[in-house]
Amino acid sequence: MSGAHHRAAFWLTGASLLLLAANLRPLFSSMSVLLPDLSQGLALSNAQAGYLTTLPVLCMGLFAPFAPRLAQRIGIERTLLFVLICIALGTALRGIIGATGLFVGTALAGAGIAMGNVLLPSLVKRDYSRYAALMTGLYTMSLVGGAALGAAATLPLSHHLGMTWEGGLAMWVVPALLAIFAWAPVALHAGGQNISRQHILPVQGLHGDRLAWAVTLFMGIQSALAYSVMGWMAPILRSRGFSGTEAGLVTSVSILLQVVSCLLTPMIAGRFREQRWLAVSLALIATLALMGMVVGPLALIWPLAIVQGVGQGGMFALALMLIVLRSKDAHVAAHLSSMSQTTGYILASLGPLLIGLLYQWTGSFHATTGLLAILGLGSALAGWYAGRNAFVRATVVEPSAS
Repeated sequence: MSGAHHRAAFWLTGASLLLLAANLRPLFSSMSVLLPDLSQGLALSNAQAGYLTTLPVLCMGLFAPFAPRLAQRIGIERTLLFVLICIALGTALRGIIGATGLFVGTALAGAGIAMGNVLLPSLVKRDYSRYAALMTGLYTMSLVGGAALGAAATLPLSHHLGMTWEGGLAMWVVPALLAIFAWAPVALHAGGQNISRQHILPVQGLHGDRLAWAVTLFMGIQSALAYSVMGWMAPILRSRGFSGTEAGLVTSVSILLQVVSCLLTPMIAGRFREQRWLAVSLALIATLALMGMVVGPLALIWPLAIVQGVGQGGMFALALMLIVLRSKDAHVAAHLSSMSQTTGYILASLGPLLIGLLYQWTGSFHATTGLLAILGLGSALAGWYAGRNAFVRATVVEPSAS
């Protein structure tokens, strides 16, 4: 293969990776803007709506450990193809057979998203180590771009096409199918390559390392804030008098602003030996702005949404960048990613769940500000420790020569 051909294939694979990443978040934001409608249609209580917003995040924690194991057997690329198939099937199921399809499809798509989340940092570490900051920024930008598109387009498109809430949820199978079409050649081509390079090796010592736990806690707590935004920002704004379309627009703008900070934050983080102050600053910005959206003046909603988006996107990109920065190689990165997202997303699932329960108990979202303050402080403390310049202590277990 010529040098020019190799470079073209290299960046085409990168473009397919970005399309794959864009399918890892519309599940959340599309459901958020339709939550009042589907709750009314299915007669769900506020607590049940909270369980629904928590379910995919919980699945992301429960299924994350399977990603390295599956990648050990069939390789990263083919595992990611399986991920996209799960997302497509789950997304389609959400719009059929009522509440059963909604919950089962959400869980299936959440399982696929879990494995995709785990393997993307490892793939970047393996194939794009020279461009780690750029590729981390681009794929996190695609992640939040997909979330923003889900928040902004779901209601207008479903109304324009005359769809019910079922159709509004199920239509997101289309970009998933496009991603399958784009990624399938990458996965099939990988099957003929050097298998030892494609597979992930096990590691030892990771769960006993304090730095690994700091990265995990930072990932988990910032995710609790992020999924609280994706799951509850639109309902919070609707409770404050915004229409469904306007609440979805504010949410989508806030998420869309994350695109900018997702692209810039890894590049900024890569310029410094430590990322402590960056982690603390982003945590405080995102948390205080979100609290202001819950209880602050309505006139400040739009500025606060912008600030919150910048802070939240920066935290998410930094959490993924720390997995790369704190890992010596792709094998450690895959397992650190699995650890941080297994424990992290189980922890993150408590955010939207507790918001739903607090709203159920008090009848107001004002009580959630105390929870948000705790999450913000926790993410700042974890980020301070995770941001120090060091590698996690983990040893790759080489296969035996037998």
